[in-house]
Parts: sequence; structure tokens; C-alpha cells
Amino acid sequence: MKLLAYTAVAALMATPAMAQEKDWNFGDGVTDERWSLISNDYALCDAGLNQSPIDLGTPNARGDVALSTNFGSTTGTMALGEEKVQVDFPMGMGMTSGGTEFNLIQVHFHTPAEHAMDGERHPLVAHFVHATEDGRLGVLGVMFEEGDANPALSAIMPHLGDNDVHNGMDVSFDVNDMVPDDLGVFRYMGSLTTPPCSEGVNWHVAEQTMTASAEQIEAMYASLGPSARSVQPQGNRLVVAPE
Repeated sequence: MKLLAYTAVAALMATPAMAQEKDWNFGDGVTDERWSLISNDYALCDAGLNQSPIDLGTPNARGDVALSTNFGSTTGTMALGEEKVQVDFPMGMGMTSGGTEFNLIQVHFHTPAEHAMDGERHPLVAHFVHATEDGRLGVLGVMFEEGDANPALSAIMPHLGDNDVHNGMDVSFDVNDMVPDDLGVFRYMGSLTTPPCSEGVNWHVAEQTMTASAEQIEAMYASLGPSARSVQPQGNRLVVAPE
């Protein structure tokens, strides 16, 4: 049952980003993308009331979310395409949030970061996508600022630049190298940030940032281009900031 659920959710996450099927693109990250005009399948992107990303600068509650991870060294598979740099993981890693266990499926990147803080966005973010055994999605977002080179990103860098050659290749690194030791997180319920913009996603965005070198950030931007969705209304959602 666990394997079937993992496979089904992995397929759901992969399908919208497959290069041969992708019929949408990111915009400038400010203007509404209006993806619903491309397909009725994307109607929720414009009609949904619980969309992501949001600006995390106006939380309406504070509290420490009980979040733990069991990440480690692994060998994943590169999944590259238009506006897509992703590593798919084998089963075995995950996070536990508020007593709920989420299995790690993949990590992908955006330039700049999608969630903002008082209107400001970091130059790069990693989204670690998880799912429970019954298919509920949970994402851990980790933002990067310019500084020392990141060793996990160093393992990914050689695979960028030629999707036809490097798509599907193995890459090995320690996932912990991309995650802060202090996992105080902003917590709220949102959506996928790409079509079909499915809601019910358990978002966790790390307060502490990681560093990446200027060369690493530039390489990611060269592969992804502007790849952040516009900030969505917070509405009346509960957004919990770390104490």
C-alpha cells in the first residue's frame, strides 16, 4: 500500500512538469499568471482561495511546529526540463510534522524563491516534496542566500546545461547539506505553485536560510530562468510563524 501511494503521488507531481506535456510557463513573478486561460484543468490556479506562494511577513499566530526529518546521503535521479531542475529520490527518507509522517519524493528548485518575506525574495529556494501514505502532500521549503558554496548543490551543478544528456542520470549527495540544523518553520495550508495548483498542501518554510555561491545561484538561474509564481493572497488562512 505504501509503495502504491508513493508511486501515484510521484506520478502526480511529475506529470505537470514533463517537458513534452508542459503547456504553461512562469511569468515575471509579479503579474498574475492566469494559467486558467490555458486549460480548464488549471481553473483552481485563479479561482482557488488557498493558493501558494504567499508573503510570510504577516503571520497571524506564533508557535513551534513539531517538525523532524530523517534525511541522509542518497543517490537520486536527475529530472530536467523546461523551467525544471529536480532530483527524484528513492523511498526511505521523509519528515514528520505534528505527528504525521511524510515520505520524501523529490526536491526541485526555483529562482528566485517563491515565498516572500515583507516583499523580498531570496535568489534561490529548494522545495522538498513529500506525501503521506494516503496521498496528502507536504512541502519543506529552504531558501538560499549568496555565500559559501553548498556541497549538495555542487553535486547537482555538473548535470545542468544539457537536459538531453543529463536527464535521468544518477546524482549522489547528503540531503542534510541543503537543510538548516534549526528547523523552525512557517506553517500554513496552501497549494502546488504550478498547474494544476492543487490545494491541501501542508507547507513548511524554514526560517533559517542556507548559503549557495554566486556561481551556483547563477547556474541554477541559467537552467531555470525566472521560475517563481506571483505571490498569492493570504486571505483568512492561519499562518504560524516560529516563536
